[in-house]
Amino acid sequence: MSWEMFTRGATLALALAAGIAATPAYSQTTLRIGLAEDPDVLDPTLARTFVGRIVFAGLCDKLFDLDEKLAIVPQLATGYEWGGDNKSLIIKIRPGVTFHDGEKLDAAAVKFNLERHKTMAGSNRRTELTPVTSIDVVDPLTVKLNLSAPFSPLLAVLTDRSGMMVSPKASQEAGDKFGAKPICSGPFKFVERVAQDRIVLEKHAGYWDAKNIHFDRIVYLPIVDATVRLANLKSGQLDFIERLAPSDVPGLRSDNRIKVSKIVEIGYQGITINVGKSDMAKGNPLGKDAKVREAFELSLDRDGIVAVAMDGQADPGNQWVAPTNAWYAKNAPLPKRDVNKAKALLREAGVTNPSFTLMTPTTSDAQRIAQVVQVMAKEAGFDVKIQSTEFATSLNLADKGQYEAYLLAWSGRADPDGNVQQFFTCNAPNNYAGFCTKEMDALIEESRTKLDAKERLAAYEKIAAIASKEKPVVYLFHRHWLWAYNTKVSGLRTVPDGMVRVQGLKFN
Repeated sequence: MSWEMFTRGATLALALAAGIAATPAYSQTTLRIGLAEDPDVLDPTLARTFVGRIVFAGLCDKLFDLDEKLAIVPQLATGYEWGGDNKSLIIKIRPGVTFHDGEKLDAAAVKFNLERHKTMAGSNRRTELTPVTSIDVVDPLTVKLNLSAPFSPLLAVLTDRSGMMVSPKASQEAGDKFGAKPICSGPFKFVERVAQDRIVLEKHAGYWDAKNIHFDRIVYLPIVDATVRLANLKSGQLDFIERLAPSDVPGLRSDNRIKVSKIVEIGYQGITINVGKSDMAKGNPLGKDAKVREAFELSLDRDGIVAVAMDGQADPGNQWVAPTNAWYAKNAPLPKRDVNKAKALLREAGVTNPSFTLMTPTTSDAQRIAQVVQVMAKEAGFDVKIQSTEFATSLNLADKGQYEAYLLAWSGRADPDGNVQQFFTCNAPNNYAGFCTKEMDALIEESRTKLDAKERLAAYEKIAAIASKEKPVVYLFHRHWLWAYNTKVSGLRTVPDGMVRVQGLKFN
């Protein structure tokens, strides 16, 4: 996502507004949603982007969903039970559900989808379902997932793309081209996609929960510039936009045509540090010594970062979940800024004026965060150089360990395992820090095998103790998901995962 200066943005606003006006004329029951990016492939097995999950919310139902309090609720499933010493999960399937092509959704279709997630070439769901060793069809509406060990995050995993069901027939016929014309079982079916321009969905007449669907069509329009996105909402070209810029919130308070809703995310914004991903960790004072990392953290005022860089639209935090989250480990509390202590730690480490490069996405909010961090850290003696990098390129460099520190946001998962396991375990796909210890791996594995919440929290307290000491990630804050929409729109559910659920949405 790139943001431009106002003059350039204004020109782009006119161009995009004209482009939207030129798209096919839809009925008055069309909902037009402005997206912050263009999604990647529309195949839940292969997809990676946050914004793609927003489109999937209208296109592909899941076995389970989340409510506003992050409780897991049935969607395509009607219920479940753990069996065999918690080494199996038995799921009951909702009767009478059909895919968009008319095919039946039953236990065999669920088995097909879960196996597709596990085995398809390029699958990004494979590691999410690693503990699932096999799937049995018990009867037409019952499926049994057999596990190598108890796996407490499994239900939460099935509230996201791993729980999305596609038509087995369509998927087999299309092969790896399925994402070009996806066929799922959600409230809306795919009509067309024009890259960087629009994704059009049409109401699925046979949807099992049709009474809660109030639009004939949804058109998703990717507009990367937040100023342009808001301009199109104000002009009536859009009905709804996701990820309103925090700086735009004050200006909308007096606009009676637009409503703003928000909620604290389940993810985080943090600075990942290369502590072992590559040889660049060895020549990096931040990567070599935990004392230097602690000094860096103590140089930062999280409240100040939130106030200046995020216009107050975030909650300061020092873990993978916010301090208000039930999974927050209270044994590792939020530290306050202490520049004198930071300087003392640098002296103890024998490091004077440590210098490192902070790789930062090119978005304007990321740039502001990096600049505030740079100024604050300088007061403790750090020389922070900012390397602005296009987002996809930055991820590629992080994968290769070609960086020293990396300003990275994670959209988060309902179960804390989704914010921890893939970042802290050895050889995990998102372990950009290269942090790897047997103790951490064992604790994370322990946390995954406990179904009792108190036992899991005890494991997370031990994980937090290690993470706060070693600091492979310096967590900064937890953003507020900000949605802006025409006041004629009602029924929005503010769920902390940031998805725009279309069930219940309508025009007044």
